[in-house]
Amino acid sequence: MHLLRKGDLAEFPDSVTARGAKHLVELSDMVRRGARAVMLYLIQRTDTGCFALAADIDPKYARAFEAAARAGVEAYAYDCQITPKHVTLNRRIPFAP
Repeated sequence: MHLLRKGDLAEFPDSVTARGAKHLVELSDMVRRGARAVMLYLIQRTDTGCFALAADIDPKYARAFEAAARAGVEAYAYDCQITPKHVTLNRRIPFAP
């Protein structure tokens, strides 16, 4: 993801994503069946300090995320180190309060 509208706050999604909401429902179903499920938000920027859902852009996705979290789906956000030759996982970014 790459959306940055306020300061160093990375946000997802940058447009409505019915497919993204569907994936969260599928992850919730996996947890209910006893599996571990993780949603990884990969921030392809180097100037972020925290992460949040862009609920104003896609409220349905935000609701699906909240339901997935209640179901036990884990969620993590990481930023990247970006060079002309590589994109490398860098550090875990906290969710905004």
